[in-house]
Amino acid sequence: MASAQSAALALRCKADHLELKEGRPATAIWSLGDQPLRLKRGDRPEISLTNDLSVPVSLNFWGIDGAAAAEPLLARPPLKPSATDRIALSLRHAGTYFCDLALLGDGAAQPARTLPLIVSESEPVVADRDELVLIEGWRLKPDGAAIAPARDATGTTAVYTVNGQRGCEIAVRGRERLRLRFINGLQRQVIALKIEHHNVTVMALDGQPAEPFLARKGAFALAPGGRADVFVDIAPGAGNTPILMHDGEAAQTIAQLIRSDQPPARGEMLPAPTALPSNGLPAKLDLKSALRVDLAFGGDQKDWLAPASFAAATAAPAFRVKAARAVVLSLTNRAQTTSTFHLHGHHFRHLDRLDDGWKPFWLDTIAIDAGQTQRIAFAAEHAGRWLCETVEARWSAPRLVRWYSVE
Repeated sequence: MASAQSAALALRCKADHLELKEGRPATAIWSLGDQPLRLKRGDRPEISLTNDLSVPVSLNFWGIDGAAAAEPLLARPPLKPSATDRIALSLRHAGTYFCDLALLGDGAAQPARTLPLIVSESEPVVADRDELVLIEGWRLKPDGAAIAPARDATGTTAVYTVNGQRGCEIAVRGRERLRLRFINGLQRQVIALKIEHHNVTVMALDGQPAEPFLARKGAFALAPGGRADVFVDIAPGAGNTPILMHDGEAAQTIAQLIRSDQPPARGEMLPAPTALPSNGLPAKLDLKSALRVDLAFGGDQKDWLAPASFAAATAAPAFRVKAARAVVLSLTNRAQTTSTFHLHGHHFRHLDRLDDGWKPFWLDTIAIDAGQTQRIAFAAEHAGRWLCETVEARWSAPRLVRWYSVE
């Protein structure tokens, strides 16, 4: 049997079903399976991917820095029906990640699920439990069929699931510390999450450790594809607690922390959590000598292409940079709605307005309001060709891509 460090994993792109509406037959979808991938930092899994669907697919890993050989559309062409590919990953970072089929999912016959990838730390982490909270959204027609993103959503109803279920309950004890790994698997929506009555400490964003900070009133936001690891310290006198999600239109309960009849986990609350073990990202970025690039999207920007028509051989790169140099991107959203920008290959810092510092966390995805400009910076550590993606916060909006090169 192969060791965990060189484990072989088999994934299949297949037709599947979810129970999305009470009293109706299960809804047809596509999936990569319903069991999260759980590995350890330092593992080097070899993933075999078989396409049982009738259309080409492209597997996209969110947040796995430096995996140039796995980069979709650039290193890996779309996988044809009935074909199998083998992808070797090196998991140099612990964190909360996922893979999906969204790159070629626009306008598809069925929407597809997200498959979480949890990479545990080598060092012990002080938490009693580690729970996944994968939030996904679906648009259902009156007949109960689900439509894929980039299709007209007129007349459809939004339905949300947590870990593939319409509801989720997590049993808790007083003075217990939960590590909740939130993944915003919604294709187009920025969401706000809220857990009241308990201390909620944000420990990691987009898979990378952050300087721990208390979520104000237990609330935090996630862009589409965004992740947050939060520690929730259960107050001894609190009862059942809803986990609320606001989707831009209304707040609703998507999960519940259910108070157990068991005695408290300990006599006293645990002290405030310390930072998660570092993944070794650079402590400083040399912004003075950074390559500076203006990158606009939305509106009438013609350089962004649909993934189905993208070819690096004919598409000009957004920029080229020498390895080890810092890059500052000025991202301008010219669309009429909020848009999401996702960077492949590297995590980045969100810069302060005056270019005199950055937020105390790393991201790989950022939401930018209509007409706004935000600046990000990263160290171009990993040689290769990498995608960047953008999509507006509308179900019918197309996903678009460009690419950049680290040489």
